[in-house]
Amino acid sequence: MTERPPYLVERNPGYVEYQLPISVKLVIDHHGKVLLLRNERDEWELPGGKLEVGETPEDGVCREVAEELGLTITEVDIIDSWVYVITPIRHVFIVSFGATYVGDEALVYSAEHKELGVFAYDEVPHLHMPEPYKRTIQRWHKRRLTT
Repeated sequence: MTERPPYLVERNPGYVEYQLPISVKLVIDHHGKVLLLRNERDEWELPGGKLEVGETPEDGVCREVAEELGLTITEVDIIDSWVYVITPIRHVFIVSFGATYVGDEALVYSAEHKELGVFAYDEVPHLHMPEPYKRTIQRWHKRRLTT
């Protein structure tokens, strides 16, 4: 018998449901630049992570940013969502948000990442990172320019 991928869950005999973890990510405009973190795959990614039980996506992304970067974010706007196929058997449903940070807290990053990067928007297309992240950063930047 073939092993079922972890994102396919059998609810009843013969009934299989597509089920994904949810990860919330935040595009942070930090004084005109974008904050990104380098992950274990040597890709740049947006700060964020999985939701905790009972948490709203907005609260979850703010909590994750506080944990990963030490920044206090209180208002976010939804940008995008997509299914990220990390590997053939590892899929995650991503919901991205955007925020403009104008505070003065020191930038730090947690041990779950290799490096913190601060990039100009025009540098993002050339970075080693998944295309959906680039797309959501571009959408946030365009939205900021039109408001």
